[in-house]
Amino acid sequence: MGYYTSVYTSELPHRAVAVFMYIRDRADKDGKCYPAIGTIARELKLSRSTVKRAIKDLEKSGHLRKKQRWRENGGKSSNLYYVSL
Repeated sequence: MGYYTSVYTSELPHRAVAVFMYIRDRADKDGKCYPAIGTIARELKLSRSTVKRAIKDLEKSGHLRKKQRWRENGGKSSNLYYVSL
């Protein structure tokens, strides 16, 4: 519950809080989740660029860590996100 409170009481823009809650609600027991930017944007009714800005805000504030995932053929896959539980 601590991260919920700190996200709500932080100086983060509402877009970042919405994206954090979206990822947090879909994270597994280890705090990992890997939705595509387009999926987050579509489901939250935000633009892709707004979602990307929100993720940068969350990374900068320490609420979220992002790791690029790769396909076997070397192409990019969706990002892996880590949130604290």
